[in-house]
Amino acid sequence: METNYRLGIDIGGTFTDAIVTDGQGQVVVTLKTPSVADAPEQAIFHTLEQLQSRGVDTRKIELFVHGTTLGVNTLIERSGAVTGLLVTKGFRDVLEIRRLRLENTTNLYGDKTQPLVPRQLVKEIDERQLADGRVLTELDPEDLVQAVDELVQEGVTALAISFLHSYANSGHEQLAEQLIRERYPQLFICRSSAIWPQQREYERTLATVMNAYVGERMGSYFNRLQAGIGQYGVAATLLSTMSNGGMMTAARAAAEPVRTLLSGPASGVIGATYIAEQAGISQVVTFDMGGTSVDVALIDKAPAYSTENQVGDFPVIIPAVDVTAIGAGGGSIAWVDSVGVLKVGPRSAGAKPGPACYNRGGEQATTTDAYLHLGILQADRFLGGQMRLFPELAEHALTRLGDQLGLNATQTAQAILDVATANMYAQFSPLMARKGVDPRDFTLLAYGGAGPMHAFLMAREVGIRRVLIPPSPGTLCAMGCTVANLRNDFVFTLHKSSRGLAAGELKTQFSALEQQGRHWIGEEARGGVKLGGTYVIYSADMRYEGQAFDLEVMLSDSEISAPEEAKDKFHRQYESVFGISQPEAEVMFVNLRTSIVGLLPSKITAALPQAEGIGKPVETRRITFDGLEYQAKVLSREHLTADEEISGPAILEEYDTTVFIPPGYTIHGDANGNIIGEADQ
Repeated sequence: METNYRLGIDIGGTFTDAIVTDGQGQVVVTLKTPSVADAPEQAIFHTLEQLQSRGVDTRKIELFVHGTTLGVNTLIERSGAVTGLLVTKGFRDVLEIRRLRLENTTNLYGDKTQPLVPRQLVKEIDERQLADGRVLTELDPEDLVQAVDELVQEGVTALAISFLHSYANSGHEQLAEQLIRERYPQLFICRSSAIWPQQREYERTLATVMNAYVGERMGSYFNRLQAGIGQYGVAATLLSTMSNGGMMTAARAAAEPVRTLLSGPASGVIGATYIAEQAGISQVVTFDMGGTSVDVALIDKAPAYSTENQVGDFPVIIPAVDVTAIGAGGGSIAWVDSVGVLKVGPRSAGAKPGPACYNRGGEQATTTDAYLHLGILQADRFLGGQMRLFPELAEHALTRLGDQLGLNATQTAQAILDVATANMYAQFSPLMARKGVDPRDFTLLAYGGAGPMHAFLMAREVGIRRVLIPPSPGTLCAMGCTVANLRNDFVFTLHKSSRGLAAGELKTQFSALEQQGRHWIGEEARGGVKLGGTYVIYSADMRYEGQAFDLEVMLSDSEISAPEEAKDKFHRQYESVFGISQPEAEVMFVNLRTSIVGLLPSKITAALPQAEGIGKPVETRRITFDGLEYQAKVLSREHLTADEEISGPAILEEYDTTVFIPPGYTIHGDANGNIIGEADQ
């Protein structure tokens, strides 16, 4: 029988991860290769070469999904295109004024974030529409052309159009785009009514500017990638993951890159949700520790979503999986501040030069160097033995750092782990409190190259009693790419009280949004993606009249047809959140939302072998932990059998990560290939 493959690739800041599954859901190959910051597609080409050398016929790849940090890195590094912005006359300072909020309310001298578009590249256009969509002042084509001519002379190569109230009437933006494209077809142009047509002028404008800023670079990347994979016989439609945990064709992602900014972390959460569901665990805290940072998300049967995510210095209004970056990663650099206190992060050694033990020019101690020196990592078995580490370089870096602290290399290594864990705890606990959950009720699901190595330390610190390590945890974000569905979000700003709604208006507007979604998914499916079905999710941003904040309320088919039922649901949800409700008050329907989901058949099989007895340790290794020396059992995970129990201290080694089980925890496998760790009573 002919075998077809699914390929998932996640491009991280340090490593590019890949996973290949066959038609039966069996994992065929997992790979990690260093990322190439200047040309991320090169890491993918290298991956395809390795797959071919391992017997994978790349011509038989039927699904190729990948996530990249190129967009978010472009924003953070501010290395995007020279971008111009067209706004309604009188609103030139929309990016300068922002929301007039202090990001840190205890610091009255905080630095103001510099906008992506400097003020001299913002042009006012003589036009005006009202909040209900009526035209007050017609667009002046001559004024528009003159403004764009001036921007092009200034070197602008990307252009964002964001006119006042264009969410209610996109006519002026559409006309402006048409006129500009006729005159300057080489410009990368996007308009707010196409990117995210929601009320909230600053956020809508910012999303459009971000899209224009990264679009040129992302488009060039996707073009190079699409051309390059053809040389390896890959004929599958290239897909990209999105911030909302879904995916879209790469061609559309090149036009709307702002939707992919958080695609990497979102892919990991989708993969974690799949793993948790298979394991029968409904409440999970994800712990994705890579080379640079730790990403945390809550899953309570399904991932949480947010419209208030932050990318670098900027808020993003477009819905995304709710992921928060905390703490330090495996490549985070340890250093001593001006008063002699040890710090870990936020700077990372990255892939190049990398930690000192990589022998690539890095000289500063990192978390990875600490693990190697303490004996938890094995120098000649990193990445399955494909990449050798150098303990003497790690010791030298730790000794130099320790001289500033009055500690030897071993004490410094333990201090680095303690500080890294404390950093995570200091951000993790308030985060859980804001979300109203007790982490002790949840399971910590750890993945990423460094996640399984640090997960039990984090669990011990915050009081979590159970840890789950999935199969191939170092490539879980890549696996999330292969089990994601097509998904996109659509919004309409209604901003009416229930008493102002016409009969059937709510249902009519939701139907229009659904039609947009079905049109979108039809276009994506024509790109070669085979769907097993579709469904639509409805919700509304609602508030009591006079309030300035909203609650998103999920709505059923019957509730979108009956505003009174929707109001009752809002009252109940408001009371559950705030402990009080006002059933007599009028309710506003601010924004209506739909999410269209196209289902892909998803199955990953990675069960542990069923056998009797305890797997024999590969070796017994002397490690140092918490200032004490131990003889730790070292086992190969592939030889671990389901249901056998192993008590810490122990180390499980596998190709893409190392699992460290400290004293006080006992692990066992389950039928799905997961490792479950429980705190000893």
